[in-house]
Amino acid sequence: MIKFHKVRYKNFLSTGNEFTEIDLPRKKTSLIIGANGSGKSTLLDALTFGLFGRAFRKIPKTALINSINQKQTVVEVEFQIGRNRYRVMRSIKPNKFEIYRDGKMMHQDASVRDYQAILEQQILKLNYKSFTQVVVLGSSTFTPFMQLNTPERRAIIEDILDIQIFSVMKDCLKQRASTLNNEQREVRNNIKIGEAKIQGQEDAMKRLEENRDEMIEKLSKDINEHEDNVLEYKTNIRADMENVKTCMNLISDEDTVRASLQTMLSDEKDFENERRKFIKELKFYEDNDECPTCKQDIESDHKEHICTERTVNIKELDMRLTQHSESIERINKRLEEINEVHKELSETQKAIQKEQTLIDSNEQYIDKLQKQIDELKQQEHTEDDKDKLEKYRKALDVLQGMDAGLSDDKHYHELAEILLRDSGIKTKIIRQYLPIMNKLINKYLASMEFFVQFELDEEFNEEIKSRYRDNFSYSSFSEGEKMRIDLSLLFTWRAVAKLKNSVNTNLLILDEVFDSSLDEGGTDEFLKILHTLDDNTNTFIISHKGESMNEKFNNIIEFEKTNNFSRIKTA
Repeated sequence: MIKFHKVRYKNFLSTGNEFTEIDLPRKKTSLIIGANGSGKSTLLDALTFGLFGRAFRKIPKTALINSINQKQTVVEVEFQIGRNRYRVMRSIKPNKFEIYRDGKMMHQDASVRDYQAILEQQILKLNYKSFTQVVVLGSSTFTPFMQLNTPERRAIIEDILDIQIFSVMKDCLKQRASTLNNEQREVRNNIKIGEAKIQGQEDAMKRLEENRDEMIEKLSKDINEHEDNVLEYKTNIRADMENVKTCMNLISDEDTVRASLQTMLSDEKDFENERRKFIKELKFYEDNDECPTCKQDIESDHKEHICTERTVNIKELDMRLTQHSESIERINKRLEEINEVHKELSETQKAIQKEQTLIDSNEQYIDKLQKQIDELKQQEHTEDDKDKLEKYRKALDVLQGMDAGLSDDKHYHELAEILLRDSGIKTKIIRQYLPIMNKLINKYLASMEFFVQFELDEEFNEEIKSRYRDNFSYSSFSEGEKMRIDLSLLFTWRAVAKLKNSVNTNLLILDEVFDSSLDEGGTDEFLKILHTLDDNTNTFIISHKGESMNEKFNNIIEFEKTNNFSRIKTA
């Protein structure tokens, strides 16, 4: 169990240079009150910052520094786990992060990241996400369990049920499996190399049984043939390169031709527009003897002049359009020629690539043949060759044995990985606890006079039914009803965590749960639940309701703001 003892902070948000200190286990229930901006919720931000390096509300780290003093921001959290007493200290300007166990600083040589991992994984065994689901129920900046996605919900449940170790084991197995795969890949590569050595040695010994000089002559002849092939391919490539150069010269005017085509097409369009304009104007004067607008007669001389002029204009444009069409046709014909050259160019380039591939293949084969000739020339002692072959075979036997052993290890790791999947052991454990969780959730809902049947399935999706068996979802409820569900889940997670002794703690903080979402009846029922909690639970309620609820709590902590600094008001 994590028993939180104290949180103290200074120059944190609106808090000044004097430490604000809160004795967490002092009373069973504490009401934190004060005006807006007096620093009530600062307790929650300081606590999460001290433990996890981040405020509960979405406040950047730089904004946590008191804006007046602008330095020496310090947060300290004291808690106890078993017989060990811990103190976590974090500061900004200067930046510090220290963990003390029984008065002695721990792991002074660890990096900040390692230090945080030590705190969460080895000491608290609690991360920020689980903390905010089991210890805290916050205001609008907090994401309730029902608004988390499925992987996030699963992670919370796994933390509460203390089965995250299976995920850690799975990750270890995954890393080990990767190592085994790499080892086996290396071994099998070595096996291939060993087999190749044996095959090469056997081939060499076989060749030694034959006439070495005859074999060398045969290989040399083969090399000459492939060298001739290489020479032929290189000659072809040179010819193809000349053809490429020729093709490039033939299409050097491509950009100019295409630009001319665009210009001609644009001009043609302009001519056609102008021709349509003249035709329209000619038709107007042919069809009208008076102006349609002013109703005045159009002079016959003027009409005749315009008609004659427009007729000439149209004929001129027809002639120019005909010339443009002929020019466009010539350009299109030139483009067809260019496209044909492109095809030839592409085929030539493909031929060059193919011939280069053949050159490379032949040269590789020549190298291989030359190596064979060199080996033949060096082999003289058959007994030495037999010893070498035996050595290769023994080495191969060892490698094959290693490969078999690695295959067995991989098989066992695969079986273990199947068991450690989300659908394996973890799901079986979750199945065992789901009925308990659902029973507790419905118990707390009923305690707050919210009579529905609430169930989480194995994928942590909710099914909510009314007394009339109508189906609902979390999102369909009012804010007050959602708050009742959130509270029920919070109490359930705490009960299950205590049962499992996983995330078990004395601290419970509720931020503004009374102020908007719970009505008077819901508030009373909720307070009844609080008083049923065991004496080891220390509950802090942050609220704006103030004195109206004072008599319902064992302890009242009132914050006030004096000279722009927040502090606890003294009697």
